[in-house]
Amino acid sequence: MNKVLQALLLSPIFGVITVFGSDVMAAEIVENSQNKEDATIAIPIKVENYNQENSIAQVTSVSQLSDVQPTDWAFQALQSLVERYGCIAGYPNQTYRGNRALTRYEFAAGLNACLDRVNELIATATANLVTKEDLATLQKLQEDFSAELATLRGRVDAVEARTAQLEANQFSTTSKFEGEVVIAMSDVFEGETNEDNTTLGTRARVNFVSSFTGKDTLYTRIQINNIVSPDIGTPEGNLAFGESSEDASTDAALDALWYSFPLTDKTNVIAIANAGAADDVVDTVSQFDGDGTEGAISAFGTRNPIYYNMDGAGLGITQEFSDKLALSLAYLGSSPNDPSSDNGIFNGPYGALAQLTFEPSKRFKIGLTYINAYNQELGTGSNRANPISFLRGEIASPPGIPEQTEPGEVNVPFSSNSYGVQASLGISNNIVLGGWVGYTNARNLSTEGGTIDRGSLDIWNWAVTLGFPDLGKKGNLAGIIVGMEPKVTDSSINEISKDSDTSYHIEAFYQFKVNDNIAITPGVIWLTAPDHNKNNEDVVIGALRTTFTF
Repeated sequence: MNKVLQALLLSPIFGVITVFGSDVMAAEIVENSQNKEDATIAIPIKVENYNQENSIAQVTSVSQLSDVQPTDWAFQALQSLVERYGCIAGYPNQTYRGNRALTRYEFAAGLNACLDRVNELIATATANLVTKEDLATLQKLQEDFSAELATLRGRVDAVEARTAQLEANQFSTTSKFEGEVVIAMSDVFEGETNEDNTTLGTRARVNFVSSFTGKDTLYTRIQINNIVSPDIGTPEGNLAFGESSEDASTDAALDALWYSFPLTDKTNVIAIANAGAADDVVDTVSQFDGDGTEGAISAFGTRNPIYYNMDGAGLGITQEFSDKLALSLAYLGSSPNDPSSDNGIFNGPYGALAQLTFEPSKRFKIGLTYINAYNQELGTGSNRANPISFLRGEIASPPGIPEQTEPGEVNVPFSSNSYGVQASLGISNNIVLGGWVGYTNARNLSTEGGTIDRGSLDIWNWAVTLGFPDLGKKGNLAGIIVGMEPKVTDSSINEISKDSDTSYHIEAFYQFKVNDNIAITPGVIWLTAPDHNKNNEDVVIGALRTTFTF
């Protein structure tokens, strides 16, 4: 058999073994010696991707193959096959790779391609180009490799059947499974607290990220969270990854469900069915916005509090005018599935956002934000800066402070307009300066039968942030936040007086990346005059967050 193969190698037919046809990748010849009499064939079994993209167009001259030279022993054979039969093709990089191995299956596929070409020549009345000797050789080879050809056809048919089945039953072109676990320990080291105990809690998330076109994203998240923010009698100092004691639970629930897709090359749309937030629809321009998983440990330090004026289900659209300028519009309703009075996606609590984001360079970014909201609160700052909860009596007074003049169980709807400016400036690769200023004007829409005066509140907040990326190790992040959580600076509602003093929020954290999947973040929050009241002792909250991602 070896002698037969060696003899056949002298035939022009063997020059055809390369990339053939549209169904099979190139077969290749290996030359183990510069002497053609010593040439042999190696038979490693390997079936490549059946795709025409693996081959280039039919060559019309041997000179098109960059690695074939006139001095090569098989040059005349290749030239003859190109000129007489036209059944030579090369690899995508214009090479022939004549010294590489081929399998018997690949050889059979190449032979079959050349036979097809001969039949085509015969059918087009150009049979005079085919000699009797060539036909005899081809017939002999066809008989010798008939079993391999049949096997190859069967394998191709099986692959095509399996591919069709997968395409018919696939959920999406690409689906990824992601997981995240945040384990947090927290305590109040200094100051009064309603619950003087160290706590340990867990937030676990399972994310399914799917795509149907490669450019769109279907995002589904299931979560449990029993981490409780320290109860110091004011929303100040709330943890970014914590819940209130009423909301904390170990029950798994659908926490996020949204679908994002490009409407055009410059327009992206996101449709949110559940638990959406501002950071899902817009860039919050905060270097510490890691949604509690990374970055700041407090809700205030994560992003401008005016962004908390919106959550729920709705729609967001971002239009890029250029690489430097984008406009985002979004609407989220908090009770979209509730058909009762004063609920639903349009009649219930909502937040409507418009933001212009300008990024003239990779190191500088600024966002100008407007949010109109109904029955939504900031969730941070003083009690009075969250007037709906304040009037309902849902927020307890700080420990040691007499009950304040609260109307109690008063259910008054509020409408608000918030304006924010957020910016981030990279001073260097390892120092980033940022911050924001936020203003909210909130007014009550009812007097509750004359129980409360009509009026409005002016609520301000600000922060300056300093970040140190890659401090000590690539992937680490150290951060400092100094600011004022939302404070009522003026009020025309008699039942809600303005905050008498100013509390400062000072926060520091260091996110240490143990490896690609584990990060440990110790952090501390210092609140001076909590609830913007100097009669309250300073509060120091410590937290240790460990994040596992996979």
